[in-house]
Amino acid sequence: MGGCHSYPSATKVDSQALQPSDISSEKMGINNNNLEERPYLQQQFVCQQIPHTDMFALTALPPGIDKAEWLASNTVAFFKHINLFSSALSEFCTPSSCPTACGPDNTVYVWTDDHGRKLKCSAPLYFDYAMSYVQELLTDEDVFPTKAGKRHVMFVALFCISFHIPKAMISFLFFSGSVFPAGFVFLVQKVFLLFFRSLAHIYWSHYRETLALGLHPHLNTLFAHLTLFCRQHALLEPEDTEPMQDLIRALGRQS
Repeated sequence: MGGCHSYPSATKVDSQALQPSDISSEKMGINNNNLEERPYLQQQFVCQQIPHTDMFALTALPPGIDKAEWLASNTVAFFKHINLFSSALSEFCTPSSCPTACGPDNTVYVWTDDHGRKLKCSAPLYFDYAMSYVQELLTDEDVFPTKAGKRHVMFVALFCISFHIPKAMISFLFFSGSVFPAGFVFLVQKVFLLFFRSLAHIYWSHYRETLALGLHPHLNTLFAHLTLFCRQHALLEPEDTEPMQDLIRALGRQS
């Protein structure tokens, strides 16, 4: 998967996962899950993650790094990961299979437009709105500055972690003076809420396709990474994550 941070390839094969040929014989989409038996919580699936991934090293703010820079770099990386993952499942998420953007417990996600109007729309339209909104923010120099030195933070930080650079030296590897707008953290919180909802919808409505394509270790790793990052940096409210708390706890027990 692309992005500023990446995960090793999955090596463990789940023998009980669906095969790609099974997709056409099953009804996919909004009725993907049994409301009482959530397949993504089954131990044979929840234990599948990309090995050798140090989540705490990937999410914790390295010493000497500006927090806004760290949030910005991770926002770009998560956007690339989630966009790539969603693209792999896009043919299964259609207005007919997913007439509403929903998550666990029949949570319905409603899009709010620029005029404050709430729009109940299909899942592909909702997430198209969401990713377009995020893309606009990321390409806005006044919100996510990309001048020389601004976006090298993730690379240098992971280099420092990998090669055990002394903390006292890390601050010298970064440029100072990054200018982020007032309310930047609020915008990042909004973006990560959209990221969370995107993954929640995949788990709820497209988990069988994820299994059939053998992508569930990547999905579990991406979701665990996202939720840990949000918890460490206070990006989501408890009510935002409540519908997925059972999975968050289950994945946490695997770490």
